Amino acid sequence: MALVLTHGWPGSIVEFLEVIGPLSADFHVVVPSIPGWGFSGPTHERGWDVDRVARAWAELMRRLGYQRYGAHGGDWGSSVSRALSEHDVEHVIGVHLNYLPTPPMPGDPDRTDLTPGDQERYDQTAAYLRNQPGVRTINGTRPQTPAYGITDSPVGLLAWLLDPMTMWAAQDFPISADRVLTNVTLFWLTGTGGTAPRLHRETGRPPAWRTVQPVGILVLPEDINRPIRPYAEQRMSIARWTEADRGGHFAALEVPDLLAEDIQAFFRSL
Repeated sequence: MALVLTHGWPGSIVEFLEVIGPLSADFHVVVPSIPGWGFSGPTHERGWDVDRVARAWAELMRRLGYQRYGAHGGDWGSSVSRALSEHDVEHVIGVHLNYLPTPPMPGDPDRTDLTPGDQERYDQTAAYLRNQPGVRTINGTRPQTPAYGITDSPVGLLAWLLDPMTMWAAQDFPISADRVLTNVTLFWLTGTGGTAPRLHRETGRPPAWRTVQPVGILVLPEDINRPIRPYAEQRMSIARWTEADRGGHFAALEVPDLLAEDIQAFFRSL
């Protein structure tokens, strides 16, 4: 069975270098670069939003000949994986996520029904949405403006990518300098530092796709948002829910061992 891994921003396919080996014991692992990132090259037209990326992934897996496959993602990869499950419902057998924002939507349980722990997560998400980092605001409104500087200066590109990585990773920043520089180098050599942020501008706020396939979720304690299970269960069929004891937003870079084990356990259960 195949497994397609989708990265996010400010990461890239470099995020998955530590998990490809362990996962290859159970899957054919497919790790594509989102258009505008890395080896997919810069985008030269509008319209590359999350839905279009998901449709491209469905076509990619069809051309590779896979009839059954799973999807995993964090950050933008979470949005793409959920959208992929909707666009290719006949072939996607399950979705594993290590990031799932759960702001309340119509039909969700009332806040008064939340446990103290879930209420804390609700407040954390609300605070984050009220005070989003400047890089996210710029990426979502004017990504072309900083694109000239970060395409012209490798130091500028490093600063632009490292700033959110240090904000969103666990406090002890368990990501090696080598991985950080490899990630930056991929953007630099392919000229995609300025085009990757366009996905945010094109997509706006991703909708909360309601997946029909089983979903597995790995919750990292230091992530920027932690999902609220009653809200998640209103929108998807939760087959596995794991509360990790360490890790921040970049699961594959920070806790690759926990991530690979949870992905394997989830899909084996299917």
